[in-house]
Amino acid sequence: MIVYNVTVRVDEDIKADWLEWMRTIHIPEVMATGMFVEHKIFRIIQNGQEGVSYAIQYYCHDMKTLHQYQIHHAPALQADHVKRYGEKALAFRTLLEVIE
Repeated sequence: MIVYNVTVRVDEDIKADWLEWMRTIHIPEVMATGMFVEHKIFRIIQNGQEGVSYAIQYYCHDMKTLHQYQIHHAPALQADHVKRYGEKALAFRTLLEVIE
């Protein structure tokens, strides 16, 4: 199992809108690609930093499936996020492999 982890630092003034958009629009669009079998949203606990950070984890069966997502779906979905929030919601992505 591969975990596609997207960590996003969100400005305080948009966090409610961002979280609602993620829950009702963006994540359903990602899941509708059929590439992922599950997702989870986490709020990252941190002290003394501006904004709030979230980690969204999408679970897929293998690297081949993830690669197909990255080629065929991710560019447009990521562009929608940037267009809507710009630098008020900065994201970076990491890949994890479930070993146990």
